[in-house]
Amino acid sequence: MENRPKTPESGNIPQPIRSDGAGATDFGPRDVMRDMENPNMLVPPITDAGLIPNLKFSFSDAHMQLNHGGWSREVTIRELPIATTLAGVNMRLTPGGVRELHWHQQAEWAYMLLGSARITSVDQDGRNFIADIGPGDLWYFPAGIPHSIQGLAEGCEFLLVFDDGHFSDLNTLSISDWFAHTPKDVLSANFGVPESAFNNIPPDQVYIYQDHVPGSLESQKVQSPYGTIPQSFKHQLLAQTPIRTPGGSVRIVDSSNFPISTTIAAALVEIEPGAMRELHWHPNNDEWQYYLTGQGRMTVFAGNGTARTFDYRAGDVGYVPFALGHYIQNTGDQTLWFLEMFKSDRFVDVSLNQWMALTPRDLVGDNLHVGPELLDALRKEKWPVVKYPNETITSKL
Repeated sequence: MENRPKTPESGNIPQPIRSDGAGATDFGPRDVMRDMENPNMLVPPITDAGLIPNLKFSFSDAHMQLNHGGWSREVTIRELPIATTLAGVNMRLTPGGVRELHWHQQAEWAYMLLGSARITSVDQDGRNFIADIGPGDLWYFPAGIPHSIQGLAEGCEFLLVFDDGHFSDLNTLSISDWFAHTPKDVLSANFGVPESAFNNIPPDQVYIYQDHVPGSLESQKVQSPYGTIPQSFKHQLLAQTPIRTPGGSVRIVDSSNFPISTTIAAALVEIEPGAMRELHWHPNNDEWQYYLTGQGRMTVFAGNGTARTFDYRAGDVGYVPFALGHYIQNTGDQTLWFLEMFKSDRFVDVSLNQWMALTPRDLVGDNLHVGPELLDALRKEKWPVVKYPNETITSKL
């Protein structure tokens, strides 16, 4: 160890030393790039205390499943043990690439990140559905409903969210897998064709495969004698009028405006530089987050003197257990966009600011030992995103 490289105590290499002098230099083996991406984990705010489980996992650290026609990677309870309510899959399909005909024991909610895809489905009453999905659009398939996804001319990339943290996309119910594990004489009897019709079926689950880009939507329509699915499986989230406040916006989607989505509710949140998702909590379920652009930090307060801060970047998954207080602050110079999702039919949150404003003034003042400066500033209207003074923006307290 005599010839180990000397690590400078200053310059661009961060050290675990807080501004109050707590901590010491780290000259040992370390991942400096990781430390630079996680400044609030290397140097936690002085208000952090106690033990809170890990609430962050990056899709970049997940196993990549590569197929001809696309790829997938997932974050489940295996990767993020605290995330028991929801699991996520990030998937890419090439132009013409197909996520084969399949179904799940869990409901599937999806957000299109890039490009476009064609989805198809049939429900239990023989009513079918086919639609093209573009950037910012959603789809939702109830548990047990069969469906497919195919990349269009430019291909596509999307996020899938399932209402069970134990879910794995590699352990779904696929048409090719069922055919491969059904005797050919049974297939013959079921479809009324010779066994030879099944000589070339795939020997295992296909999962993702390369095909040609499909024709127009009109050219692929199949008329069902039972009609089409009455509640659309598609929703155009970006077409919604957002809730705008100083510092950003929020678009909420749940069963109230996307009726088929009965087990997953979500919000698409935009936080401008110098702004934050206000101090709040959710009284209905855990929160599963996916960061789309920018960078931010979140502190989660768990009561009994415990709190922990995490840094997030595009491609990261965050998680907040049921009813724990938290905020998300934009720590970069670009707009922070992220999705927050819940295993619920409705999106609900409680605003700390609004709660205080709608509580007797003297009670709040005496409880917190605060005066008119704060009490006069409280808002009875909820602002999901708030702008705050530049001097409060810091990653080290």
